Amino acid sequence: MAKKVTIVGGHGKVSLRLTKLLAGAQKYSVTSIIRDATQASDILAADPSATAVVLSLEDSPVSEFAETFQGQDVVVWSAGAGGKGGEERTKKVDFEGAVKVFDAIEQVQGPKPRLILVSAVDIRNPDVIPAHYTEEDIALSKRVRGAISAYMHWKYEADKNLVARTAFGWTILRPGGLTDVPGTGKASIGRTHLSPTISRDDVARVLALLIDRPDASGLAIDLVGGETPIEEALDAFIKKGETDWLG
Repeated sequence: MAKKVTIVGGHGKVSLRLTKLLAGAQKYSVTSIIRDATQASDILAADPSATAVVLSLEDSPVSEFAETFQGQDVVVWSAGAGGKGGEERTKKVDFEGAVKVFDAIEQVQGPKPRLILVSAVDIRNPDVIPAHYTEEDIALSKRVRGAISAYMHWKYEADKNLVARTAFGWTILRPGGLTDVPGTGKASIGRTHLSPTISRDDVARVLALLIDRPDASGLAIDLVGGETPIEEALDAFIKKGETDWLG
């Protein structure tokens, strides 16, 4: 039977790439949650067999998300305010919207879907600097936090909320800076530095692999550009079993 996957934030650049990858594999059934019905044509262009569902992370109730998640195997969160609407909307979507999805998964009757949450590298308590960071990493972190402080704060609050949950399996993918250049199929995964950037193609490829890796549950996974084949790097990280979440 096809594995049932729901993508929250289905019209995003990474999400559309993921939808196309899953369609090509022909062993997944995709439901894509979008905020505007006019986006459905892009979902169907990526996967003609996909189902588009219009729900708002800001306005739709938890119960509607829970209904959509019922019977699903995996939920992929790849949504966000994208810096639009100021801190108030960033909080509403990136934190409150994420918590709404977590709550909805907990409300699913019977087996609950596993969650793969797309977050970002360096989401952490700002007072806890990872031991492997270089001076360059620390300087880059300070610049980014100065530029998008609200985003970093509310993503941290969302991730912190998730890691405390035990009612369903979850994995957090933490990519670095994103580009639209063609993917290389290679990356650096786990205990990474904050650069180089990584292609959205490669992020989507990692997500597609994680859909079939329930053994990645409970792990936060850093992901930036690198030279190791993605399948090899991801497998090594999961087998090591040490999360990149430092609290």
